[in-house]
Amino acid sequence: MAGPKDLDPSSSPRALLGAELRHAREKAGLSQEDLGARLFVSGSFIGQLEAATRRMLPEYARLLDEALDTGDFFQRNCGAANKSRYPEHFAEAAEAEAIATAIRQYAPMLIPGLVQTPAYARAVNRAYDPTATEETIEEWVDGRMKRTRLLNDPTKPLLWTVLDEAALRRETGGRAVMAEALRHIAGLVRRSRVIMQVLPFSAGAHTSMQGALKLMDFDDAPTLVYFEGVRIGRLEDDPATVAELRLTFELLAASALSPEKSLALIEALAQDYTHEEHP
Repeated sequence: MAGPKDLDPSSSPRALLGAELRHAREKAGLSQEDLGARLFVSGSFIGQLEAATRRMLPEYARLLDEALDTGDFFQRNCGAANKSRYPEHFAEAAEAEAIATAIRQYAPMLIPGLVQTPAYARAVNRAYDPTATEETIEEWVDGRMKRTRLLNDPTKPLLWTVLDEAALRRETGGRAVMAEALRHIAGLVRRSRVIMQVLPFSAGAHTSMQGALKLMDFDDAPTLVYFEGVRIGRLEDDPATVAELRLTFELLAASALSPEKSLALIEALAQDYTHEEHP
């Protein structure tokens, strides 16, 4: 069977590729579990490819073409679908984030990308790569600011962040940059656009002392957990792992300050940075 025409990269290629996969699978009379068995993956993995929450890697594209008799259609088009402005270790998570209905995250050391200001993002990226050109830094900042457009919608996605006090007190980019960054967060909270809780130093030991975590929910695909380290990142959809990390987030939220007290602390620190007082 000849494959369909190449996808148009200008019109959400990942979503179109997922739609073509669903069409080819149903035409072949296969369930997601049936097709997954042929690729030695789970049915939910196939569902994630169809829902565009997972990127189609070349090795899977080849196996799909063989299993669905689509010539080399998926192999030809997975490259266009996987083009991204983000670093390789984060690209899949950023693209899943863009279609998530709810995002719950714990940020231990820095303000998360979705609520960063350009100046804060610039300081973070410069710290990540001190020898990068200004042009490269601005490209990275532009990519991060494009991510923040998710919050232009007044209600979706739900963004619930537990922010460690360390992220508020670590001067990133200088005091003026920190003051602006915290005022920006406070503004999002006051507009009821995000739920923000601060995990204070006084909370002591907690359930996620080893690092950050992010849970992403979707309308028609299983929840994903994203783990991130220094220049590495990994998505996980194992139900037991997801359940364990969801509990971890709930315990973090229970240990954190209430949203009201968190807002008061964020605004007080913004004032301290503004007036150059020691927080």
